[in-house]
Amino acid sequence: MLRTAGLALAGALLLGIAAAGWAYWHLSGNIRSVDIDGALGDDRPARPLTAPSASASEAPPPTGALNLLVLGSDSRGGEENQELGGGDSEGARSDTAMVVHLDAGRTSATVVSIPRDTLVTRPSCPLPSGGTTREADGAMFNTAYALGGPVCAVKTVESLTGVRMDHYIEIDFSGFAELVDALGGVTVTTDVDIDDDKSHLHLDAGTHHLDGTQALGLARTRYGLAGGSDLARIELQQKLVKALLEQISDAGLLTDPARLYRVADAVTAGLTTDTGLDSLGELTNLGRSIGGLSADAVRTVTMPVVPAPWDINRVVAREPDARKLWESLR
Repeated sequence: MLRTAGLALAGALLLGIAAAGWAYWHLSGNIRSVDIDGALGDDRPARPLTAPSASASEAPPPTGALNLLVLGSDSRGGEENQELGGGDSEGARSDTAMVVHLDAGRTSATVVSIPRDTLVTRPSCPLPSGGTTREADGAMFNTAYALGGPVCAVKTVESLTGVRMDHYIEIDFSGFAELVDALGGVTVTTDVDIDDDKSHLHLDAGTHHLDGTQALGLARTRYGLAGGSDLARIELQQKLVKALLEQISDAGLLTDPARLYRVADAVTAGLTTDTGLDSLGELTNLGRSIGGLSADAVRTVTMPVVPAPWDINRVVAREPDARKLWESLR
């Protein structure tokens, strides 16, 4: 009997190890990546200097600030994205752009939203197919992604801010919706009624527990807000970021492996990163470094802007406020 029990236990352990190996392979295989560093070379803002760890024998704590460009996009075609309002593979757009600054100790973070209607000088960017784009003055910020993909998005943000983007993370429509569903939904309070057929969202002002499709609608809604303002949409997106952080913190993922896997599968299935974050191990290390970061320690701001003098439907950076904000993140 003891021998039988031992064989059964050994078999269960082997199955568990095999399942864990398959899960790791599957989740890592979900992630798509882009070699940002290889494409841009040295023509970028310098990396900030970091202090060496106290002892080489100890696992060093996070040192130095870290800046990530996070985009929400409809860049991947497919039936799911089409149903959620996404574009096809030839109509890539970036609906949301945030620079996430993590402080040196990973105890606080600043999330800076960049309005997609901001007019910028879009730099010359290398194209995946070869060649380069031309520099363009007065171009809409989100045309960088549409024209040259992640590489051009990163280069345009670095040109605008003077801040080196250490990493790039992009999540598509369906991936975001699946993440929210895997977390069990998200609770958000809105100050105004939202009635937007384009984002498929109709909510009265108040507190609502949203599923993935509704949360995506909230992140995308614009025409249901006063004046169809992109800045008003950004305020909702920032509320959603805070609410998601709270939901993740309260979800108890470490004590529920099945739910943790569902969340990880949802996250990685809709993810594109730079090559420095294109494995489950690298993403896990990043996640561990910010494991103690609470929603209250995350500050959300919008890049200071004013209406463009020549186009009231567009905005430009408000100086010197925008420059001071970016300097504080270097």
